[in-house]
Amino acid sequence: MASVGGFAPYISGIMTDGSSLQQLLASLKAHASGSPEKRLPPVETWNPTHCGDAGFEILRDGTWLHEGTRITRESMVALFASILRKDEDGQTYLVTPVEKIRVQVADAPFLAVRVDRHGAGAEQTLVFTTNVGDVVTCGPANPLRVAYDGEEPRPYVLVRGRLEARVLRAPFYELVEWGEVRDGKLGVWSGGAWFDLGAPQH
Repeated sequence: MASVGGFAPYISGIMTDGSSLQQLLASLKAHASGSPEKRLPPVETWNPTHCGDAGFEILRDGTWLHEGTRITRESMVALFASILRKDEDGQTYLVTPVEKIRVQVADAPFLAVRVDRHGAGAEQTLVFTTNVGDVVTCGPANPLRVAYDGEEPRPYVLVRGRLEARVLRAPFYELVEWGEVRDGKLGVWSGGAWFDLGAPQH
């Protein structure tokens, strides 16, 4: 992950708690590798005791808000997305070694905006790309699931930890095109596993 020092001038309009902000940035900078490659901080190993709210929200369309104002800088959204964690309590947090800041999430924190297929049939692998640049290979460790809102399918792929990306309509239609019928249900293969695209339950 690149150094976060360049983000400092933009922060004053995004977070109002200066103390928490300085700790957040200092922690991120301390754990930055300096590598141009995307590397995620080890948030699963951090166990901060301090927890609070700072007015962060992620809307269903992937928009990030702070105290009702949209965060428009993509680099800032990507930075915050890199330190997201969903805990056993079902809540999603921005996590550093010293604190957790609660984030209200309307649906899933990420969107799967693209899917690429490598191979075909039972040998194929599906690779999803999210709106914040994560690349996820679907398989047993990163399963695909489809929930239903009435008759409307709501597909999700696991990105990391307990964090999921909602698969947008265009890539979902591609999954349907690549699917096959098995035991009377449509599904797709990826990474040697079968994922049921499902049907509404009545």
